[in-house]
Order: sequence, then C-alpha cells, then structure tokens
Amino acid sequence: MNEALKSAKRALKEGEVPIGAVVVYQDKVVSRGYNRRTKLQLASAHAEMTAIDKACKKFHSWRLPEGCELFVTLEPCPMCMGACLNARVDKIYFGAYEQKGRSLTLAIAEANLLNHKTEVIGGVREAQCSGILTYFFSSMRQKQKEEKERKKAELSALVEEDENGK
Repeated sequence: MNEALKSAKRALKEGEVPIGAVVVYQDKVVSRGYNRRTKLQLASAHAEMTAIDKACKKFHSWRLPEGCELFVTLEPCPMCMGACLNARVDKIYFGAYEQKGRSLTLAIAEANLLNHKTEVIGGVREAQCSGILTYFFSSMRQKQKEEKERKKAELSALVEEDENGK
C-alpha cells in the first residue's frame, strides 16, 4: 500500500484526485497508476485502470497471471471492479472506503459474473489513504471559497466605482 500511496501523492502534485494503485506479482510491483481524469479528460483514467492496463501490456495478455494483486488507495468503482474481474486480479486490497456507497465492490466481487473469483480486503492503511483524500477535498473547497470571495470583492469594487462615477 505504500507504493499505491506514493502514486496517490503524484496525482495530488498534479492537481488530480489523489488515488493511486499498483499491481503486484510475486511480491514485486509490476505496474503503477494514478488518477489522471482531469489531465486526460477521460472518464476511464482511474488509477486502477491505468495500473491494470500497464500490467496487461507487461505480461502481453489481457488476462493477468495467477497471483496478481491490486493495491489501491480508494475502494474501486464498478468500472474498475469490472476491469479487475476481467483481468483476473486475484486479490484487491484497498485503503479508504467509498463514503457515498456507490462502489458496490463486494457485491460485484461476489456476483459470480465470471468463472473467476476476486478476493477483496478493505481498510488497509485506511487512515493514511482517507487522509490524503480529505486533505485534497478540503484544500479544493478552501480554494473555491477564496475564489468566490475574490470575485465578490471585485464585483463590489466595480459597483462602488460605478456609484462614484455617477
């Protein structure tokens, strides 16, 4: 999870929602990904999707070898869970739980949609994983508040200027 957190910090530096993921095979990180939706303007540019795609390219197959594990800092969304199942990820370890309950992670993992089963373990280094997300969103809200106040001050100055010019 340390490596996934490093990837999340890279996303944070780039102004993206700080989510990081790594694919591990035989105790070695074989690929990394981080959220890049804003930069790439792609709905599918999630950390998990990037890490899985890179691992598939490395192994020259859409089906990952038995024993591949995914570590991700936030509970995977349904799209990413589908990719995990399709790529045959054996285990998923995630940090922070999706607070809005939209992930359906366990329901999708247990739905038996394919011949493959994926084990899901949540809450790994949860405090660190949720902490970086909390920091990002509180910083974003603060910046939005400051921008709103700046615009309000500019508008007030324009109104005052107009009133003085009458």
